[in-house]
Amino acid sequence: MAQTVFHPSVEGAQHGAKSLADFLAWARNAGAQGAQPSNFMLQNAKGGLLTAKEIKAAFQKAEMKLDGISCHCPFWVHTTAWTGSPSIRPFIPGDVAKKSADQIEKWAEDYLLNLFDLAVELGVKILPMFWGVAFGWEMATGYPWGFWKGGDFDFLKEGQDRFVKKTAKLRKRANSLGLYLAHEIHPGTGAMCADDFNMLVKICGDDKCLTVNADPSHCWEGECWESRFSKVGSRIYGCHVKNFVIRHGVPLRMMDGDWQNRGMQFVDIPSGDLNMVRYVELLVKTGYPKRYCEIMGTQTAPLIVEAESAYRDLDATSANGIQYVRDNLCFPLAQGSFEDGMGA
Repeated sequence: MAQTVFHPSVEGAQHGAKSLADFLAWARNAGAQGAQPSNFMLQNAKGGLLTAKEIKAAFQKAEMKLDGISCHCPFWVHTTAWTGSPSIRPFIPGDVAKKSADQIEKWAEDYLLNLFDLAVELGVKILPMFWGVAFGWEMATGYPWGFWKGGDFDFLKEGQDRFVKKTAKLRKRANSLGLYLAHEIHPGTGAMCADDFNMLVKICGDDKCLTVNADPSHCWEGECWESRFSKVGSRIYGCHVKNFVIRHGVPLRMMDGDWQNRGMQFVDIPSGDLNMVRYVELLVKTGYPKRYCEIMGTQTAPLIVEAESAYRDLDATSANGIQYVRDNLCFPLAQGSFEDGMGA
């Protein structure tokens, strides 16, 4: 009998205005079978974390699967604080934002270590995230000029050393707990392409907790999603389903924060430039669903919607994405070649 290895799910980071209970109720009504709440949704009124019992109860009441915890923001803060950038402030408490860079980094590290313990209690072993600007803002531009190395500086070598040292405690704890830190290869983070990610793995001694959260919507400058995820295929432990369009003639890099003016725009999943069925087929080929199910002890792996739009209402965009995934991407897998039955 043909087997379906996926179920529709949705990420909570974009829906942070909702409480955990409201988010789960909305997601279930939209057609999702599981959800990946953000770390913020798991916080209590005092800024600490809800108990595992409280979180499990919320998912049980909503009859939803817990498909991980989106913790991109605290990880990004942790590896970006050293730069002194104010861009981390939206993701940390006001009193913490007033502290020194070293103190903010330590706060983020402690927060993440507590989140690791909560994840273990919840039975979550794969944490989608992304590392911050460990190599500095100059290199984070990705601009191909020759000013990354001079007589008394080498941004690449300094960044490599910085990444290894700053992430050592988190990686050690993750490995001791059997957790996988699934970096979302993304512009402006600690690894912006497949080669960047493989470099991180190499400088960290092939650390097994360094894994990938696949998302094809971040492949808009030269490296296509098929090339990227083929290069890191054996380390894909999580995924998001998201689409974009490239507006021809509009610069991909510009100093304009209005998404309606940007050259690359995230859009509803059915109408974007990317073929999502082909993307899901690649996830199957690289072994993502098999790995996820073995690690998490589940029968199916989530296809986690993260649909956004510069024009369409967010809830409507996400609901449309969930239903598209349910109806088009959670298909039964082939049990053999279509040639097998010919001439039988």
